[in-house]
Amino acid sequence: MATSRRQSRQMQAANETTAVPPARVEGPAVPAAPGTTSAPDATSAGKRSARGRMMRQYDLVERVRAYNPQTDEDLLNRAYVYAMVAHGEQTRASGDPYFTHPLEVAAILTDLKLDDATIVAALLHDTIEDTEATRAEIDKLFGPDIGALVEGLTKLKRLELVSREAKQAENLRKLLLAIADDVRVLLIKLADRLHNMRTMEFMPPASRRRIADETLDIYAPLAGRMGMQAMREELEELSFKVLDPDAHLVVMQRLDTLTERNRDLIGMIETHLSSKLQKNDIKARVSGRRKKPFSIWTKMKRKSVGFEQLSDIYGFRIVIDDLESCYRALGVVHTTWPVVPGRFKDYISTPKQNDYRSLHTTVIGPGNQRVELQIRTEEMNRIAEYGIAAHAFYKEGAGSPNERLKRESNAFAWLRHTIGILSESTNPEEFLEHTKLELFHDQVFCFTPKGKLIALPRAANVIDFAYAVHTDVGNSAVGCKINGKFAPLSSELQNGDEVEVLTSKAQQAPPAAWESLAITGKARAAIRRATRTAMRDQYASLGRRIVERLFARAKIEYADDQLKGALPRLARTSIDDVMASVGRGELRAADVARAMYPDYKEERVGGRYAANKKSTADKVRSGEGAGKFTSVISIGGVNSDLPVRFAPNGGAVPGDRIVGIVTPGEGITIYPIQSPALREFEEEPERWVDVRWDVDDSSPQRFPARLFLQNVNEPGSLAQIAQVIADHDGNIDNISMHRRSPDFTEQTIDLGVYDLKHLSAIIAQLRAKAVVAKVERVDG
Repeated sequence: MATSRRQSRQMQAANETTAVPPARVEGPAVPAAPGTTSAPDATSAGKRSARGRMMRQYDLVERVRAYNPQTDEDLLNRAYVYAMVAHGEQTRASGDPYFTHPLEVAAILTDLKLDDATIVAALLHDTIEDTEATRAEIDKLFGPDIGALVEGLTKLKRLELVSREAKQAENLRKLLLAIADDVRVLLIKLADRLHNMRTMEFMPPASRRRIADETLDIYAPLAGRMGMQAMREELEELSFKVLDPDAHLVVMQRLDTLTERNRDLIGMIETHLSSKLQKNDIKARVSGRRKKPFSIWTKMKRKSVGFEQLSDIYGFRIVIDDLESCYRALGVVHTTWPVVPGRFKDYISTPKQNDYRSLHTTVIGPGNQRVELQIRTEEMNRIAEYGIAAHAFYKEGAGSPNERLKRESNAFAWLRHTIGILSESTNPEEFLEHTKLELFHDQVFCFTPKGKLIALPRAANVIDFAYAVHTDVGNSAVGCKINGKFAPLSSELQNGDEVEVLTSKAQQAPPAAWESLAITGKARAAIRRATRTAMRDQYASLGRRIVERLFARAKIEYADDQLKGALPRLARTSIDDVMASVGRGELRAADVARAMYPDYKEERVGGRYAANKKSTADKVRSGEGAGKFTSVISIGGVNSDLPVRFAPNGGAVPGDRIVGIVTPGEGITIYPIQSPALREFEEEPERWVDVRWDVDDSSPQRFPARLFLQNVNEPGSLAQIAQVIADHDGNIDNISMHRRSPDFTEQTIDLGVYDLKHLSAIIAQLRAKAVVAKVERVDG
């Protein structure tokens, strides 16, 4: 469609019914009845719209001009006509013209007093997605700034993902990445979701539940994080009504009954508060309201209490002209009525991350009724209601919206932090999990020893604190002090705690188990990334040792530069990839040699056709196999820089003659040479690796071993056995018991010992006990 023709039709459609070709219909739009060929008439269409009458052009312009006298009326008029013509005959599930939806989204944004570009983008936000409009055309007619906003809101219609959660997560990723360029995308998206929630009664029940669930999971908390409390509350209420209509009805009935019973209570408390403040020369606006059903229901579930047990159904707001008067008003309230202990919070001196600032307190007010109070200035009240939208984007000289918010908004700082997690998440579901964690938690405020304030989700621990300070601090954390006292890293933090994180350069990566302890998405992502990197480095180190020692045994030269040329033949992109694959057992060292030297012939040891020769294990035990396997690798223990584990059914300890078996994806498993489990690997000699102990005597560590015992079944026998092990500095990891007869019990004990000599001493002392009939070591 030529631009000139479309523009002429747009201007004509502003004042009269105009014939237009059918618009492309996708998503929520529904085609008009066959035979309908005219654009929607504003008056007739308005009869079915949610607002009672579809807003005309001059209505929209007047709404914007009311807060922005410098508005570009021509731009608004052109966008109105363009969107109306583009959506043409499309209708919503309710039967309303589809154009009523973008128009209502724009109206919601005028209530937030947003700039012309945002209002225009709201009018156009579904045109690329649901009509024949293109980004290039919108750029040409309205400018690239508005074009970028509209494209940022276009859904991923053609994205094929495995699960609904993945699609939801991927859409959220796209939304947040668009916000990284312009935060107004988020404001339009939230308004879009709000209007869809207001008009979803015409949708199928399954769709209503899915959209309400997504709204409660993502969009309502996101609005709250951006400080937009009014929008958050409405989204929560609309979702609650869909997801649990029975509970919503019950809470509403209880609230109505309570309101009827206390009909004059709110007015009485408002009058009493206003009178007290006026007597102290404090000009204030006092307003009371009952809490929303969803808020009440959530508190009932969280505290496991009934409706009758809730004492703070009503909340009161005191709005004052200046900051100093807030604290004066607090003094008046606290000296007039008894304070409920533990309910005072000062969010003025320590604002929430969504920029919320206010004084909170609860007192026993008139009629012995608990009264929850919020005391704030007009500016604080505006930000509490509208959040990031309260930063007037339409003002001259403010810079771009993102630049202004970087200067003024903590909520935007949180948003940029969340977008940063995008680069640390390996899949959409993982990112969604982290974002939900960040969205839902209230906050605690802690301090570093130098006084820096660190805001964390409630229930966060020192691990989360360490990663909030810096990723390197988290990765190297080994201990902590909370308020000057040593404490575990898993300790839950409280408001006002001073936390000192103790670090060690010796810790290269955090334990993988920390991921399950961490609360914040940032900490979890960093731990996961660090453990992956550390594991990859271990595999690469092991693989390099295996490859280099094979080359040394074969008396051929190895060089990284030469391997680099063979990477295509190995289907790997880097030398580290090759080494890690060898270390994981996914690639054989002989394959690397063959890729570098096509004439290389592998020397095999043992094998299925060597029937008249000794087995692989026998050769190792007799010493004939020494040097015949890939290499001799030093084993330093479970904390070495190699991916090493020990035989699962008996372990191995220094002093044992040992052999390593490369297990794909797990590294090397160490077995004592006498282990019967080695028979399983007879036909795979390429997996056998010569290993030797390399234990640092100055830093002793325990190694796993297993004992089998038969003991007399009498009281105190287990205590005697445990005492012997404890007296000899052994550590019991696990005990299993089986009663074979009335007189005897069989036990299998997994314990940690320093070496073979240590293990032998424990066995000798156990045999000396009268309650022990038999004890022997289990060879893994």
